[in-house]
Amino acid sequence: MVIRPAAPEDHAAIRAVITAAFTAEFGKSDEAGLVDALRADGDALLELVAEEDGVVVGHILFSPLAADTGARFAALAPLSVQPGRQKDGLGTCLMETAHELLRASGIEAVIVLGHPAYYPRVGYSAEAARPVKAPFAGRSFMALALRPGVLDRPVTVTYAKAFGIPAGSPP
Repeated sequence: MVIRPAAPEDHAAIRAVITAAFTAEFGKSDEAGLVDALRADGDALLELVAEEDGVVVGHILFSPLAADTGARFAALAPLSVQPGRQKDGLGTCLMETAHELLRASGIEAVIVLGHPAYYPRVGYSAEAARPVKAPFAGRSFMALALRPGVLDRPVTVTYAKAFGIPAGSPP
């Protein structure tokens, strides 16, 4: 398996993986449209695919979050793995690789709204997200500090336009 940056020629395969993964899990998928909108707006900060034997079997995308502290934050959305390849560590591998690339590029923290039993395996927690003011909250709203101390004080984040959350929306 190879993890590499996504390329324009991967877009159809990425859409198929996202749709299959989210439809299998939730019965529907709006995430492929989110990815298209993030790309169109220039808000795909980091986008990787997992490829096996020339076939895309996994995908992850991060977009920038504006933080009122001046720190550099990113949102993870979405992470998708082909249903037949789930539960074999592929998603974890995509996240770990992406986190290293994000850290090297100066991103200080990552936020995700996701399954509370899944994302903690790579260090995300609702506790780490407590100082983050955003339109989301609860145990599915999690954060991961890529730089120690960046989540030690309150911070307000604003999501990219494609998320459909008006700036200044109350948390």
